[in-house]
This record gives sequence, C-alpha cells and structure tokens, in this order.
Amino acid sequence: MTHDSFHGVFPAMTTPFHEDESIDFETLRANARRLEAAGVDGVVPVGTTGESATMTHDEHIEVVEAVVEAVEDVPVIAGSGSNNTKEALELSRRAEAAGADGLLLISPYYNIPEPEGMEHHFRQVADAVDLPQIIYNVPGRTGRNIAVETAVNLASHENVVGYKAASGDMGRICEVIERTRTEQFTVLSGDDGMTLPVVATGGTGCISVAANVEPERTVAMVHAALADEMDRARELHYELGSLFRALFVRTNPIPIKEAMAMRDHHPRTMRSPLSLLDDDSREHLREVLADLERTDADT
Repeated sequence: MTHDSFHGVFPAMTTPFHEDESIDFETLRANARRLEAAGVDGVVPVGTTGESATMTHDEHIEVVEAVVEAVEDVPVIAGSGSNNTKEALELSRRAEAAGADGLLLISPYYNIPEPEGMEHHFRQVADAVDLPQIIYNVPGRTGRNIAVETAVNLASHENVVGYKAASGDMGRICEVIERTRTEQFTVLSGDDGMTLPVVATGGTGCISVAANVEPERTVAMVHAALADEMDRARELHYELGSLFRALFVRTNPIPIKEAMAMRDHHPRTMRSPLSLLDDDSREHLREVLADLERTDADT
C-alpha cells in the first residue's frame, strides 16, 4: 500500500459491544463487510470512534484481526497511536503482525509535547514499522496541534504518507497541503463537515464518522469531488449537512453509536465513561436519518 491508496472514503469504524460491554466480533465483521460492499475505499478500526481508549492492547489487536479477516479487497488502517511512544511502537508492531495495511497515529495527548518531541515520537514509529502511516491532528482531543513544520518535516519520511486533518482550521490544513505537494503525501479530512472544502483545496478524501451510516452517499460525494464534479459533490454535501452536525452535538462516538442502533447495525452500548445520547438529541438524530431515507426514496 502506498500514499496513492489514500484517496476516497475511510470510515472510522465503531466497535459494537454486547450489553456487558464485551466486544461483539460477529457484528463487527458484519459491519466491515457492509462498508466494503457499500464501496468505501478502506476502513479504520480502533480509532477514537472505535473507543480504543477503553480497550486493552489485546482487545485492540483482536479488533484489527477481526476486521482484516472480514474484508476482502479494501485496506485496513489500524489506529495504533498513544501518548506513550513505547506503547505506540508496541501497538503498531502488533497491528502490522495482525495484517493491517496501514496505521493511523494520533499525536500524543495529555503530555502536550513540544514540536521536537512530537516529531521524534512519529519518527520512532515510522523508522520501526514498515507500513504506510497517517499522522492525526485533532487538538480538541489532544490539547496540542501538530505544527505545520512538523507535518512538513515528517512528509519526507517514506513511511509517513498522510495527514488526518481535524483541527477545524482551513488555513492550517491548506498550508500543509501547499507545502507537501512535492512529497508522496496526502491530506485526509478528519471532520465530515469539512471534507468537501479539504478535497476542493487539494485533499484526497476523508476518514469519516458519517460513512458508518451513510457510506454510499459519502462515497458518492467524495468521489464526485475527486473527479472535479463539484456541482454533484456540493449537492451531496448539503444533503449530508444535517447528519454531519447531528453526529457531533455530543462527544463522538455517542451520536454515531445511536445512529448505528437506529439503522439496526448494532446496539448503542458504549463503554464507561461515555453516556447515552439525551432524548432531545436522539429525536433530532432520528428525524435527520428519516429525512435521508426519504431522500433515497425520492431519487
């Protein structure tokens, strides 16, 4: 797998749990197959949306193994980041052994490293694990932006092939795109509502929460944008806009877990300390999903 493979839609998969909070592997595999059949370009298990923060290392790798086993032709990009560099190295090596095709590495959270420490962290994993790697900037979760200079420096490493952009700062995202255009490097939106602007300015797709419940429409939007069919891409962007907003009224993955339950993909069960969606937000989400279903019926 190369940087050229990171084009299109990569759902950030939810992890289904039984009522006792154990992992429902049968449903996990079924969801991976459903997403592949819907035309996604790859899948991303055990990221933030997959509640990786509440999993043991063994569970983490068991999820990767189950998803690798379930899909046939799409790459599996395993979340393997940590705020502990040794732990990120261990998870990344184990994900590689489990059959992952690439890695998604969140920047160290809570520690708030300086840029030199951030770069050293990513380089240690890139030097040690020979898989394509996407660095993930989400300061709302981690407390620190990956500096643009750090992303640019890392883009020269043969194993660092992408950047998941979830800062909400289009200026920063565009600067990363601008300054890495001569490298074998891609930028993916990590925020569904910003996917179209990111692709329009040179990004190559998204790691998407919404694609868990609307994979076909998300794929159609991103592929239209990549083909420079911007009228169609805009139409789909605005069709999905209410869903994008509804999925982030509370901490991710609370709303997407609710949406998955509403679509009968798996129960809404989450691991503590996450809580269920409040009644008003749940009813609004139900209406948004019903509107999308009516749109399907009308087209």
